[in-house]
Amino acid sequence: MKIAVVILNWNGEKLLEQFLPSVIKYSQEATIYVADNASTDNSVHFVKHHFPTVKIIQNTENGGYAKGYNEALKHVTEDIFCLLNSDVEVTEAWLNPIAETFKKQPETAIIQPKILDYKNKNHFEYAGAAGGFIDKFGYPFCRGRLFHSIEEDLGQYNDITPVFWASGACFFIRKDIYRQLNGFDESFFAHMEEIDLCWRAFNKNYNTCYVGTSTVYHVGGATLENSNPKKTFLNFRNSLFTLVKNAGGNLFALILTRLVLDGFAAVKFLLEFKWLHILAILKAHLSFYAHLPKLLKQRKTLKQCKNYYKKPSLVWSYYINKCKNFNCL
Repeated sequence: MKIAVVILNWNGEKLLEQFLPSVIKYSQEATIYVADNASTDNSVHFVKHHFPTVKIIQNTENGGYAKGYNEALKHVTEDIFCLLNSDVEVTEAWLNPIAETFKKQPETAIIQPKILDYKNKNHFEYAGAAGGFIDKFGYPFCRGRLFHSIEEDLGQYNDITPVFWASGACFFIRKDIYRQLNGFDESFFAHMEEIDLCWRAFNKNYNTCYVGTSTVYHVGGATLENSNPKKTFLNFRNSLFTLVKNAGGNLFALILTRLVLDGFAAVKFLLEFKWLHILAILKAHLSFYAHLPKLLKQRKTLKQCKNYYKKPSLVWSYYINKCKNFNCL
């Protein structure tokens, strides 16, 4: 079983300089690629000059995470794709538990390792933590992270267990499954496309797994910080995309309730004087309406499932029941 570690890059020379050495040092059994999204900095020359064993794939445009990987992975032939953010530090023997799990569990299509915070290494990192789930209305959360409440790593998630979605920060998927599912939905551009892909896999009875015996450290927000309204726009819009495409049940009632909940989120931003984030939610909804006819066409071609969520409402559990820890859900 051959593994390809594919790092998508856009103007990330400094990140490659900082983090690529750990990937090379601890991934000797894998083939390492840098897939460049038409960078305008010195990234490609830097990698060629300093890391000649790394293979370069040059995309013709910056199509974001989704299109960038779809284009790059056309040129990758290894059995397992590892999609690794450029701001991730890996650890010794990190690939061994992943490969072993794929071998022991042929029904498992997608895997993520334990993802800790590079800047606070005894805590989980926001984007993925110890594996992800969603509630009925499409709000994502993780073992180790509910909304912005981050848990300390005390070994509570050192297990190997099924989850609903794996983080795009360090995302392993079998090549054949990736191609069967037609890769990422490029209309997402970035953010939550990995949840959409995992959801489509789930609806086809493929498993996603968390392997807590493998650890990486993620900076997070290196390309787009959480405080950036563009991230708010993408997260709110793309979450609605995933619901329309993949959720079973009464879609009209589901979307209507979700839009009301998004309104409460806008009120929260209002009370925090975050005007640009309110505008981002409004733009997200307008973009969602514009894409709705296409999404409904996609829905007709995809399989849906009603039993996709762990909790009916994360918002209720977190804000009303004051549940700030995954294990109290």
